Amino acid sequence: MKNRWIALYVENQVGVLAKVSGLFSGKSYNLQSLTVGTTEDETVSRMTICVTSDDITFEQIKKQLNRMVEVIKVIDLTNVPIHMKEILFVKVRNCSVADKTELFQIAQTFQVEVSDIGEDSVLLECMLTVRKNDELIALLNKRFHNNISVVRGGGVAIESISTSEAGRTEYRKK
Repeated sequence: MKNRWIALYVENQVGVLAKVSGLFSGKSYNLQSLTVGTTEDETVSRMTICVTSDDITFEQIKKQLNRMVEVIKVIDLTNVPIHMKEILFVKVRNCSVADKTELFQIAQTFQVEVSDIGEDSVLLECMLTVRKNDELIALLNKRFHNNISVVRGGGVAIESISTSEAGRTEYRKK
């Protein structure tokens, strides 16, 4: 079992997200992450999905997605060079002055932004890889225990141009 990444080009219509997520829930596949946004063509959206599965299950998932009428193209990103980022907000509460100083140092080390600060709290805004965000959360959990709130936006990925032909990716309706 490992994390697998899929990019889907889908018709930008009401109910498509529900159908795609319904496929996963109906087959008891657990989604780790799902993000959706429109592309340069307003009639097409791109979904970036992370699912934990074995090889056989992952092949079934891709085949089932390909059979959906609303799905234009399925791209397996699991073993492809990609650029990926995930948005993350971490609010740290009940901070002393020393805690705030430490949080500013952590923010500088991880190259994240301190986007808000209050009398006893700090809000960090991160745009890192999923792994780096995991590392940041682990560090903050260890240091600040139950005083953090985490909001993650899910990974967004695109194929690398320099190591593949991804720069010329085209999608066509079936």
